[in-house]
Amino acid sequence: MEARIELGIRVNGSQIALQLIQIFLVGLTIGMTRVVIPGLAEVEFGLEAQSFFLLTSFVVVFGAVKAVMNLLAGKWSEHFGRKRVLVAGWLIALPIPFLLYWAPSWNWIIVVTVLLGFNQGLAWSMALNSKLDLAKTSQKGVINGINEFSGYAAVGIAGVVTAVVVEALGTRLGLLVFSLTVISSGLLLALFTVVETLPWSKLHQANSQPSSDVSDQSLGQLFRYASLESKPLMALNQAGLVEKFTDALIWIFLPVFFLQQGLTLVQAGSIIAVYGVTWGVLQLITGPLSDRIGRKGLIVWGMVFCGIAVLAIPLTSTVGLWTAEAALAGIGMAMLYPNLGAAVGDFAPPQYRASLVGIYRFWRDSGYAFGALLMGVLAQWSQSMVMPFVFVSGSMLLSAIGVQFWLPKRR
Repeated sequence: MEARIELGIRVNGSQIALQLIQIFLVGLTIGMTRVVIPGLAEVEFGLEAQSFFLLTSFVVVFGAVKAVMNLLAGKWSEHFGRKRVLVAGWLIALPIPFLLYWAPSWNWIIVVTVLLGFNQGLAWSMALNSKLDLAKTSQKGVINGINEFSGYAAVGIAGVVTAVVVEALGTRLGLLVFSLTVISSGLLLALFTVVETLPWSKLHQANSQPSSDVSDQSLGQLFRYASLESKPLMALNQAGLVEKFTDALIWIFLPVFFLQQGLTLVQAGSIIAVYGVTWGVLQLITGPLSDRIGRKGLIVWGMVFCGIAVLAIPLTSTVGLWTAEAALAGIGMAMLYPNLGAAVGDFAPPQYRASLVGIYRFWRDSGYAFGALLMGVLAQWSQSMVMPFVFVSGSMLLSAIGVQFWLPKRR
């Protein structure tokens, strides 16, 4: 039976729920690497102690691949359809469980993160774009909020669950069982439950007036427009790039830092999960809130909160304070993360929204690569875990100033 082509969360609730499950599974896929792989890099995957630059290499590669896929996925989906790109994202991820199980060296982990970058760039992008297709234009904040809630709650949950599974089954078998279950579920659900949403995207286009300054634009022209010509989009793109410094820091250095302080893998995973779950859950509030009060204030203060939390972590030494600081970082990310994406949608004509959101996501996820690379260089040069925290904190605060001056308060 053909689906009815009508916009709105309520009328398309079942399909939006299925796309949220997709996001949750993508979040679990990346979340399984958040604690176990950095924490056990030396023991299980042959990485030498104090090799900070090599430790960051897997996130550099992940960020570069995901950024390019974000850029291309939107354009591909406009030609081939959202569902085909989503399915391709899961197919590319299928080798990951077996590579993790048999990995003899750190180079295999780099290959895993290349595939993770493809999976994230294709599957997450399409699940989000499909929900934006199905919803009304006035519901962008709600959609971004529930999307990021589903994904980043899953990231936090996966960090704890994989730590527990690994302690019970061993690193390789635990990762094999967890990742194979998640990835195969994502692929099967993508094949047999979700629908193609391009018809809903065309309905958005029919209901809107074309924008004269970006009509009939190629991807290269749109990239220039978003990156060099439009001040609001420039502000959002740089903020997206810099906020990934915080997530890269927590992904790479926080598990190692906590293990160096004498915590167990499960304890470290639990604190880091507070960050992910707080981030995920509060987006149910901050996304819809931005539709009512505007995006700018939430974005700016979210970046400030993240900068403060990141700086405080290496200056404190108790589980209680670390947990509170992880929660503050999660609050900051909840304020800024869904609203950066929603704000890009505010300035994107519907016919080019997937491409302009893809360009934003390119710059945003490039932050993984740039941030991880710079943090690795600083940590290797100083042989200190503290320097990356200081660098990320300063970057977040400077980026907040850029948003304050470049982004209009309302659109």
